[in-house]
Amino acid sequence: MRLRSLQSKHVPPPFLECLRALRDHGHRAYFVGGCVRDLLRGVPIADWDIATSARPEELLRLFPDAIPTGLKHGTVTVPTPSGPCEITTFRVESGYTDARRPDRVEFVTEVDADLARRDFTVNAIAWDPLERREEDPFGGRADLAAGVLRAVGDPRERFREDGLRPVRAARFAAALEFELEPETEAALGDARDQVARVAPERIREELLKMLRARRPSRGFEVLRRAGLLPIVLPELAACVAVPQNRYHAYDVYYHTLHVVDAAPPDKPAVRLAALFHDVGKPLTRVERHGDATFYNHQFEGERLAEQAMTRLRFSREATEEVAHLVRNHMFDYRPEWSDAAVRRFLQKVGTDHVADLFDLRIADNIGNGTKTGFPHYLEELRGRIEQILTARQALTLQDLKIDGGDVMRELGIAPGRKVGEILEKLLDEVLDDPGLNERGRLLRRVREAFSIDRARA
Repeated sequence: MRLRSLQSKHVPPPFLECLRALRDHGHRAYFVGGCVRDLLRGVPIADWDIATSARPEELLRLFPDAIPTGLKHGTVTVPTPSGPCEITTFRVESGYTDARRPDRVEFVTEVDADLARRDFTVNAIAWDPLERREEDPFGGRADLAAGVLRAVGDPRERFREDGLRPVRAARFAAALEFELEPETEAALGDARDQVARVAPERIREELLKMLRARRPSRGFEVLRRAGLLPIVLPELAACVAVPQNRYHAYDVYYHTLHVVDAAPPDKPAVRLAALFHDVGKPLTRVERHGDATFYNHQFEGERLAEQAMTRLRFSREATEEVAHLVRNHMFDYRPEWSDAAVRRFLQKVGTDHVADLFDLRIADNIGNGTKTGFPHYLEELRGRIEQILTARQALTLQDLKIDGGDVMRELGIAPGRKVGEILEKLLDEVLDDPGLNERGRLLRRVREAFSIDRARA
């Protein structure tokens, strides 16, 4: 990789001012971590971090608006017009009883000692643009240019300190599209116990970052080879080496990886649905006439997706959205569908989800390995859906021209389940014939049909 030169013009002025303020008060200060790495790569910077010899109490005096986000560990966050700037005192760490946070933090005065505690060499480069000074004691720049992910120091020690680091290694392998240095990769599996003790929400955040990569499969393969996939995502691990049928080129696991890679990176719900769309296959696989079937695997997949996302502390809303896509990903459109059938399909999947469901189906088709590109039938279905949406045809109870109050007044009944049942029947009729969705016609239908039903009851 050709690295870009580090120049102060690439740093937003408010962050340079933070560095200058520290320097002007006699403190050493450097940009560190991901911002330096990504400046060298010439890609957008997500977060700006400064490491400094200034102690936490000095940081609070120097930056009165600073937020003490991790004062015990020497970190404050300074709001700036260009976004937050995280400033941390040079430190060394020791004792990781919970495989998560250091038991002891000691503040130090030299940046090299601070860099030695970091995870990977490409994240252990410090740069002072004011004095045009770069500190790279572990060869991070060379590894960055070579596309190599290497642990700082002894990889087994680094990974046992923090059980999240092996998962971060997988995420960086995908996000940076780097190869792991052999000794670093060999050490990943030795941290299984530490990985198993990491808080689920920390694993979730790494997975989400991995899923934003161009090819998340690189990261999942790192986890699989290291024997960490059963800890991080047992639902996906169960798919390894599960054979499919003659209509698929890959087993369930590799098919899943191809589908995830093909899903849109900017749609996390679709990428998560791609990850879980076939996890129900191992439990539903049946051999029939020498070939495999996976009857109703989408429903088992829905259950397992909910299980995994609940364990990883995803929000209820995100979990329901992904489970909904998994449950519906097997829809089987045919040209002979009536317009009413298309409306019922839309009602079932929801207009808010149909675009994501199409993206999932396209990715599933690409990841099959025996098919090509965009399924032609989806283009026909998309056109029919657009016609229905343009015509504003009723698809939900809220689209009906009458509501529960109208039903109660017409029939003289109290609120209850019966009102909802009547509205559901009316919607069912309107889905068959959109022309029925006129207020007068619906009210007559209530009086003529449902009043008779009430009298019979």
